[in-house]
Amino acid sequence: MEKNLGTSKEQPIFTTRAHVFQIDPNTKKNWVPASKQAVTVSYFYDVTRNSYRIISVDGAKVIINSTITPNMTFTKTSQKFGQWADSRANTVFGLGFSSEQQLTKFAEKFQEVKEAARLARDKSQEKIETSSNHSQASSINGTDDEKASSAGPANTHLKSENNKLKIALTQSAANVKKWEIELQTLRESNARLTTALQDSAASVEQWKRQFSLCHDENDRLRNKIDELEEQCSEINREKEKNTQLKRRIEELELELREKETELTDLRKQSEIIPQLMSECEYVSEKLETLLSLSLCFRRQRETIRTWKTKCAP
Repeated sequence: MEKNLGTSKEQPIFTTRAHVFQIDPNTKKNWVPASKQAVTVSYFYDVTRNSYRIISVDGAKVIINSTITPNMTFTKTSQKFGQWADSRANTVFGLGFSSEQQLTKFAEKFQEVKEAARLARDKSQEKIETSSNHSQASSINGTDDEKASSAGPANTHLKSENNKLKIALTQSAANVKKWEIELQTLRESNARLTTALQDSAASVEQWKRQFSLCHDENDRLRNKIDELEEQCSEINREKEKNTQLKRRIEELELELREKETELTDLRKQSEIIPQLMSECEYVSEKLETLLSLSLCFRRQRETIRTWKTKCAP
């Protein structure tokens, strides 16, 4: 296929891009990606063979080489996904497009190419039948000529031509037999692929249900995440409040220690007060004694003055 892509005998007539898949050959249900990303998918027309192929290459790897036959059918399984069965390759190809419009264009081109392949097959069969009839007629004429004519160069030439036509007839019959066997094989492969397609359709429905369940579960988890985020916000607010309370408690503890220090000082001072009071009482007694003595001295002075006054001449 890679060699034909570079010749003038086979030319692309339609090109698009899509993700390529193939049906799992073991399960006949699951899709296996044939390309890691979207690749070019093209319809090619072979002028010499009058045939059509779908070809796709990912790097140096050929991932699609499917010759279109009139028995093929392209089926849209979703808005952006389509598939067809290739009995010769014994597989089912799937294409995932980026838009529904691209899928529609590819499906329309598939139908167009399929119809062209049918016309080419019918025309080829007509040519084979015409050639076969002509060969049989030539063979009969050659036999009659042998009976009617005498030996000679012309008779020898007719015999040679007759032998060639007999060989061609034999080969044509063998080819017809081979085509019948191939047609039967294709029918059996088509039956198997039809079963695989039905299983694939059932798998698609199952995938849709699983997708719906996953979507619901995703919504539930998102709601749960929103609730947890709200709880985290509340926890952060509570942490901030606790931090403020902790700072306030530390301030109050500091004030309490200062008050306790003041109280300790007051207690120490209160221990000195009785001693001071005792000293005050002692001083008061001394003062009273001194006042009494002072009063006595005054009285004596007054008495002495009075006496001196009386004793004076």
